[in-house]
Amino acid sequence: MIDHAVQGRRSRMQQARCQTCSLSSLCLPLALELDEMDSFDAIIRRRAPLKRGEALLRQDDAFTSVFAVRSGSLKQLSSEGDGEDQLTNFYLPSELVGLDGIDEQRYPGSIIALETTTVCEIPFDHLDQLSERMPELRNQLYRSMSKELRDDRRMLRLLSRKTADERLASFLVNLSTRFRRRGYSPYSFRLSMARADIGSYLGLAVETVSRIIGRFQQQGLVEIQGREVNILDYQALQGLAEGEGCQA
Repeated sequence: MIDHAVQGRRSRMQQARCQTCSLSSLCLPLALELDEMDSFDAIIRRRAPLKRGEALLRQDDAFTSVFAVRSGSLKQLSSEGDGEDQLTNFYLPSELVGLDGIDEQRYPGSIIALETTTVCEIPFDHLDQLSERMPELRNQLYRSMSKELRDDRRMLRLLSRKTADERLASFLVNLSTRFRRRGYSPYSFRLSMARADIGSYLGLAVETVSRIIGRFQQQGLVEIQGREVNILDYQALQGLAEGEGCQA
């Protein structure tokens, strides 16, 4: 009897989590009704927090689940077999990890914690079954997949057409937008990633990243101390990201 009572309390706590999560309006439960939220919450597994540098999954692991970032941040590293890792993505709270593994049923990159990070694991077979009877959940899943494709195309354009300054400006503007979407300041935020990670993501040497940051500070676009970023002239930074040049 005691065991059943404990299990009942745990079950109620589990069911309340999505409903009380501050990210639920940004994550897959978006627009679900209360009873649908309970059904969705029932398939979620809460993982133990990841420490900085710890892997959530490894490249070529069998695809089984997608993950919603609850707190912290992650990076994706992909290796093409030449021994060099390419940093291909960053993930912030409410964003989904692992959608790119659906097609080949393998994760195409390793996912590593940039800081202490918590995630919700969503087994994809359960998610697929649930989405068949919940149109809003299915539509939100499609929107997430569409966003992933759009971000991939944006990254290709970033690396193929933009100058080094434009790449870094685009990166900062993109982070600003993502923080704004989560209700945080779009002008003052902390970078969880090192400059070497930023350089790998943008296809730039870490020395180039440091030089550009120094130039941006001289131009009055940003103030960066350590990993603390303050955007001083958002319009000029956005103009530079769009290839309009610095108006400072």
